[in-house]
Amino acid sequence: MAVKKYELSIDTSTDTSSVALSLGGEVVAELTWRVGASHTVQLVPSVDYLLRKINATPQELRAVFVAKGPGSFNGLRVGMSAAKGFAFALSIPIVGISTLEVEAYAFAHTGLPICAMHGAGRGELAVAFYQQADGWRCLKGEHLITPEALCQQIERRTLFCGELSTHVIEVLKARLGELALIAEPVARLRRAGYLAALGWQRLEEGRVDDPVSLQPIYMRPPPITQRKVK
Repeated sequence: MAVKKYELSIDTSTDTSSVALSLGGEVVAELTWRVGASHTVQLVPSVDYLLRKINATPQELRAVFVAKGPGSFNGLRVGMSAAKGFAFALSIPIVGISTLEVEAYAFAHTGLPICAMHGAGRGELAVAFYQQADGWRCLKGEHLITPEALCQQIERRTLFCGELSTHVIEVLKARLGELALIAEPVARLRRAGYLAALGWQRLEEGRVDDPVSLQPIYMRPPPITQRKVK
């Protein structure tokens, strides 16, 4: 019988996808890429590739961690379905982590307030605030806001990370000046390794999710596609 020892992390929240295998939260294999076709086509082969790279099998997985959004409807659905599939098929625990928290955790070492964000359409951003101060904590959970309204809330030096458009960066710099620290593009790349670290912390604390009730974080209702009249 295979020994269950690895954790699988899955993040398909946006056009940036990332998967990782970890051992006690420490990454042993990781793959991050820009999705060209679709998450559906690329996700499972990517997981299989990582397992083969470390000569492991799915039966050696002990837990699965999944980025639960906010993000794209299709991407989140694919990642969540795959994570639940592994959890049910292998009878292993599942832990869902906010995608914005994964983005922010890469900068926990700064000790600064961190605003993680990405575009949510309709001129709005999906944002959340975190900080490493007497432990890692969420200052304000996921919510929608315009860049201009966001700037009005910032009263102290804050690090901004995530998928920032050129327009958003310009607004932050113009309105906040030295209060806005913009993470470099290469540092803003969301990686499943940080999801693995957060997931392991939750797992160690016994904070696992029910695979039946765990759902993605959709900031808006899914779009409805109208049938074409023939």
